Amino acid sequence: MSLRLSTVILPYRRWHEGGRAAWTRAEELGFHTAYTYDHLSWRSFRDGPWFGAVPTLTAAAAATERLRLGTLVTSPNFRHPVTLAKELISLDDISGGRVTLGIGAGGTGFDATALGQEPWTPRERADRLAEFIPLLDRLLTEDAVSYKGDFYSAHEARNIPGCVQRPRLPFAVAATGPRGLRLAARHGQAWVTTGDPRLYENGTPEQSLQALRDQSDKLAAACDTIGRDVSELDRILLTGFTPDRGRPLESLDAFVDFAGRHKELGFTEIVVHWPIPDSDFAADEKVFEQIAREAPAQLG
Repeated sequence: MSLRLSTVILPYRRWHEGGRAAWTRAEELGFHTAYTYDHLSWRSFRDGPWFGAVPTLTAAAAATERLRLGTLVTSPNFRHPVTLAKELISLDDISGGRVTLGIGAGGTGFDATALGQEPWTPRERADRLAEFIPLLDRLLTEDAVSYKGDFYSAHEARNIPGCVQRPRLPFAVAATGPRGLRLAARHGQAWVTTGDPRLYENGTPEQSLQALRDQSDKLAAACDTIGRDVSELDRILLTGFTPDRGRPLESLDAFVDFAGRHKELGFTEIVVHWPIPDSDFAADEKVFEQIAREAPAQLG
């Protein structure tokens, strides 16, 4: 299977001051998918411009024709399945069926407290995701849904005509723990990981590869438990959070080596951050574009 190359474009620029240009350029360069982060604000960008994911993706859908679009990742931190489903169906329609929903449990960043709540514990986040994903699945595939759970409810929620993509737009479930991997196995069309965060500061690339191999094995076991072939799921690596950090973008050869080693683990898609000067995602734009143009052919 060929390895797909995708990018994630952070929504920190005004649309008419470089925002639009990045999305159209991503299509010109041949990226498979361009994602964006679905946060209210994020890390070092908190005190600067930051725009909403769904409006940004809607504008990107209107500005492009072939490029797939998606979130990495949406979470229950400030989303509700009923309202999210309506937005996703609309976005899928506007894009002509080019949307992938990256979805995960969220974390303890700014999103976790922006609505005035205390940050949820890892268990609480997992509990909510375990209810959020199945309900969203129903909302995107059924004309009318009523449901009352521990965290979310829906009363005769209508979602006609449904998604352009059938039976619904694909879910890319971000997970490393057993509960999240079971959700990916049951509801996902793809699985997303950033690696093992415990290795980011002091780990080695070899340790990271082993951690990813272990995660992949656990995904396969979760699929086996429900009788699903794990090969049905795409495996997506969001780069920038492993011990390699930005080194794979230093040259075409460095990236091909990095991506090739992860392809051997079964990954089907590698996602790189669009360069952002003076940030953790700084990179030479000429090298970045060379990677986009030439790496996929070398990786097969």
